[in-house]
Amino acid sequence: MTETQRDFLSAGFSLTLIALAAFVMQRFFLPLVWAGILCVATWPMHVWLRTRIRHNILSAALLTLVVAAIFIVPALLGVAQAARQAPELANYIVSANTDGVPVPDFLAHLPVVGDSIAEWWQATLSQPHGLAHLFSDREINGFHSASDIIKVAGVGFMHRLVDFGLAFLCLFFFYKDGEVLNRQIMNIGSRWFSEQRWAQYSEKIPTAIRATVNGLVLVGLAEGVLIGIAYWLAGLKSAALWAAATGILAIIPFGAPIAFVSAAAVLAFGGALPAAIAVAVWGTVVLFVADHFVRPGIIGNATRLPFLAVLFGILGGVETLGLVGLFIGPVVMVLFVTLWHEAQSHHADVG
Repeated sequence: MTETQRDFLSAGFSLTLIALAAFVMQRFFLPLVWAGILCVATWPMHVWLRTRIRHNILSAALLTLVVAAIFIVPALLGVAQAARQAPELANYIVSANTDGVPVPDFLAHLPVVGDSIAEWWQATLSQPHGLAHLFSDREINGFHSASDIIKVAGVGFMHRLVDFGLAFLCLFFFYKDGEVLNRQIMNIGSRWFSEQRWAQYSEKIPTAIRATVNGLVLVGLAEGVLIGIAYWLAGLKSAALWAAATGILAIIPFGAPIAFVSAAAVLAFGGALPAAIAVAVWGTVVLFVADHFVRPGIIGNATRLPFLAVLFGILGGVETLGLVGLFIGPVVMVLFVTLWHEAQSHHADVG
């Protein structure tokens, strides 16, 4: 057997093992990716905590619990608030179905489409048992009954719960063994590429992840606070819960309108049309400033990415990869721009 044949067999064996490992672990890729993103974003906190308590495992466990609590506590508060308001919502639905829902006054004043919407509303939702007739004998998104929806939603919730637990289990071990894992990755990368080139790329990934987390999460939560103040001033019920939902949705670029437009609609249906307009206008202003100036500035200044690269990285990432793509997309763009500059410098050196 020649040396070339031996190299081909060795490469084929390695690729086969990688493919088999990927096939076996495909169900757990998403929790691993989320754990990696959280670990890189919060690694400086782990280093700081470890230097204070001088115990690696204890530091990893404490920080994992803190990060998990940041996600769990708001979710529990939201569930508790929703549970308290569930009877009121159920009574409203029963009343709306029995007596009908009057046409909101503002609909008739909408330009172009106002009259048509008001006529449809009067013919359907304003009639007794209009809600029941609207949804009866209809298959919604492939579901034939409410039990089908509940069943599928329950299965999906359990899958997400398992992913959630696995992500934080992985996060603990990433904190615990992060330095060893980083050295191993650096050794493998330096073996495949030149040490200088691998270092050039690998150093940019943590910076890109932390900048993206700051630009998306922190700015999104700030949007929730600012728009939440408008909810409170407008007299919206459960303004804190609406603000929390807005902050979560605002993590996704252009996601906040789903929340503040819905809140404005609730106010409008309740007869508070000026307050609804004020909430919609204020939310639009906050969204415009945050998504076009603050967020790209935070990410772009840290990663030295141009505005379009930041925007396309975020939007393209979430479109192709879902929520995790919010953080992977900018990292990919950082690596691409690094490659671009590397090619430019190589051309200048050759020239």
